[in-house]
Amino acid sequence: MKVSHLVSLFFGLGLAVSTVSAAPDPNFHIYLAFGQSNMEGQGDIGSQDKSVDERFQLLWSADAGSCNQGASKGKWIKAIPPLAHCQGAKLGPADYFGRTMVEKTDPKIKVGIIVVAIAGCSIDLFDKDGYANYARSQQSWMTQRINTYGGNPYGRMIEMAKKAQEEGVIKGIIFHQGETDAGNGQWPSKVKKVYDNIIKDLGLGSDIPFLAGEVLRSGSSSGANNNISKLPQQSKNFYVVSSEGFNQALGDGQNVHFTSQEYRDFGKRYAEKMIEVLGDKIKPAASATSSSSEVSANSSAAAPASSESITSSSSRSHHRSSNSHGGLSSSATESIVIPNATHTLSVGKIVFDGNMLQVPLTVAHTGVVNVRLYSVLGNEVANITDVVNTGASSVQISRKNIPSGVYMMSIQMGSSHITKRIDLSR
Repeated sequence: MKVSHLVSLFFGLGLAVSTVSAAPDPNFHIYLAFGQSNMEGQGDIGSQDKSVDERFQLLWSADAGSCNQGASKGKWIKAIPPLAHCQGAKLGPADYFGRTMVEKTDPKIKVGIIVVAIAGCSIDLFDKDGYANYARSQQSWMTQRINTYGGNPYGRMIEMAKKAQEEGVIKGIIFHQGETDAGNGQWPSKVKKVYDNIIKDLGLGSDIPFLAGEVLRSGSSSGANNNISKLPQQSKNFYVVSSEGFNQALGDGQNVHFTSQEYRDFGKRYAEKMIEVLGDKIKPAASATSSSSEVSANSSAAAPASSESITSSSSRSHHRSSNSHGGLSSSATESIVIPNATHTLSVGKIVFDGNMLQVPLTVAHTGVVNVRLYSVLGNEVANITDVVNTGASSVQISRKNIPSGVYMMSIQMGSSHITKRIDLSR
């Protein structure tokens, strides 16, 4: 909805003509993959690795894509290796993670992956607050790889993830790093900090799985597995993927990299664990389909604090799902039934639960809901995209960093759309 039209609602001037966008596809499952050289992939790419199902897509994250036909930053392409960048990346675990996810999930599911990896890097390179100091102290070969992500690999990963959220839903994270930090006892907590920042910066839920792979058990960095084994103590969402049986080691003199076949098998192990952890969340959901249109509604009366404006549309474009922090309050309950709408959406009484805002919803079909919060000046201050199941559910929004005042909440699911004027000064 256009900002100027939302602002007019605050003053009871009615809802002018506006464009309503449909939510991301709940059956396009996005995964983030990051780490160091083993996540880059160091295995030779064979002929079998160049044939990829169309359902497995890569969002290219690096600046240069000359090594991967058709690749350019921010563009979706078939996930043909290399997936990370063109500075020496080859076949890695992300390749057969995605292929296995496609193979072992419903044909309605499409899988997308974002890979950001830098050989030899410490977890400090993914610290959003301290990465610059770390990057400045590295050798030129690593700096060159860091620069392929604009000098900030974490920032590039978040940028690409937000772009991906316009199209689909982030389901999980896979991770392979730790060789460089094998002797750092603070590594597990540093990994947790990176994970927490990802969840916050992308407005994700509290149940996003994080899968960390072990390093070679016979390699020179095998001590890193002591740190990796401690990750599940950091979060209920942390899981370890075993490297048991992988002991061939790539003949590169470093004894830290897997062979091509081990990368293929490792990717399958990641996928099997992800499928196990996600359970029913990996099943396809009913998604809305529609075509572009515009709607209009008029109101001649001033809108009271609990007033609501309701529109319907059959538009199909894309939302941006950004970092979200917000809070609202409302005593009104509104149910709408729109003829020929893809979804019937009901919004109950919005209440606070600690520092979180609970937005209760009742929907007729499983699908993606988008909840946005706008200030009185029309600035977007929160944007939540989530998958909700048939029946009663709830979307949570943090009140953090949202001052008291009057706000407009926009709630959209398929072709059903509700706007609520909320007074947060109470």
